[in-house]
Amino acid sequence: MEITFIQGLLIAIWAMIAGLDCWLQAFFIFRPIIVCTITGLILGDLKMGVIAGGLTELAFAGLTPAGGTQPPNTVLCGIMTVVVAYTNNIAPQTAIGLSLPFAMLMQYILLIYYSSFSLFLPSFDRYAEEGNAKAFKRLNLVPMVIVTLSFGIVAFLSAYAAQGPMRTLVNSMPHWLTHGFELAGGILPAVGFAMLLKVMLKARYLPYLLLGFVVASMIPFSNVLPVALVGAVFAMIEFYHSKDEEKTMAKIKELEVNNQGGGMNDGI
Repeated sequence: MEITFIQGLLIAIWAMIAGLDCWLQAFFIFRPIIVCTITGLILGDLKMGVIAGGLTELAFAGLTPAGGTQPPNTVLCGIMTVVVAYTNNIAPQTAIGLSLPFAMLMQYILLIYYSSFSLFLPSFDRYAEEGNAKAFKRLNLVPMVIVTLSFGIVAFLSAYAAQGPMRTLVNSMPHWLTHGFELAGGILPAVGFAMLLKVMLKARYLPYLLLGFVVASMIPFSNVLPVALVGAVFAMIEFYHSKDEEKTMAKIKELEVNNQGGGMNDGI
């Protein structure tokens, strides 16, 4: 399927909105699960957008910007995963691997911006010394506008202008190579989830992980709502258990304070 000019324009506008949010870290609509879903809606294939969003979100679950570091960009990866899958009629798992070069392209563009925007710092210092708040605010908008437009331009060129060469490239690939991309795309969500667990997993939460693995892989089901409700139940149990522990610790500290004061040997 081909992407029309209007669809390419809408994707560019959506990329600017999500890209600005990625830069500001404000509403977190730049996460792949949202980016892919909206892109799929623009292209008229919401189901594929949701599936691609779930896979890509898991792949990037353990990757997040920290300080000056930038992982491969989630916005471009999410958009291009849906675009590549849509235009070439391939599985989202395969499209994830093919979308990574676009994500890394935006990653390097943002890294260049991090360095080049330091040229604005002397002007910021001067406006701060002069107390010129209006000029300070206006200059602060310049990097935001540059980043926003960059996301739109790169997304439009990648999704609309480059769809012909991308289709030619995918069609010219041998079966073993496309199958390799499919396997790699299927592994990436597991890798992303493993990176997340490396940071967050604790021994007390291991039973929940094992239970989720059993439910997800060993019990056939077509409706994920019961699984989500079971997860919500365990989350509520853990939440109220933590609250009870906090109250118990507070009472123990209060008793220790009371026992330490007011004794006969403490003097006047």
